[in-house]
Amino acid sequence: MTDSTAGEHPVVEQRGLWFEEFEVGTVYRHRPGRTVTEADNVLFTTLTMNTQPLHLDEADSAARPPFHSRLVNSMFTLSTLVGLSVSQLTLGTIVANLGFSEIAFPAPVFHGDTLYGETLVVDKRPSKSRPGEGMVTLRHTARNQDGVVVATATRATLVRMRPEEER
Repeated sequence: MTDSTAGEHPVVEQRGLWFEEFEVGTVYRHRPGRTVTEADNVLFTTLTMNTQPLHLDEADSAARPPFHSRLVNSMFTLSTLVGLSVSQLTLGTIVANLGFSEIAFPAPVFHGDTLYGETLVVDKRPSKSRPGEGMVTLRHTARNQDGVVVATATRATLVRMRPEEER
């Protein structure tokens, strides 16, 4: 694609995938990862009005088995997992998240852990009620720096089809 502001140079604009570009069975690995800090956890937890001592109170958490430490808020983990996928899959092409299902947190996340995401395209179909858009189902997986799965979620999205002028 050329752009009058670019002169003779090719222009690449970062965006997500159009509906037609999603292929069922493709796995996308999202990099770079995101190292979670204590500040991230405390800010997210307090912004969302979650007063759970497990996320905020080090003394209380240290006294409680089985972890004896504060855990990262699982909603932060889920949000980060989805966020890791945006630039590669849905940046500027998503219309809406339609829903989340099969959400699981099989292992805890601690301050200092680094999250890495990957996404499997599970299904896609053109929308029956919204011309120019399609439904794409994505299976997200987050792993920590040791490769341990810490979160999984299936997400249904509504994605734009490639505009006529770009076909």
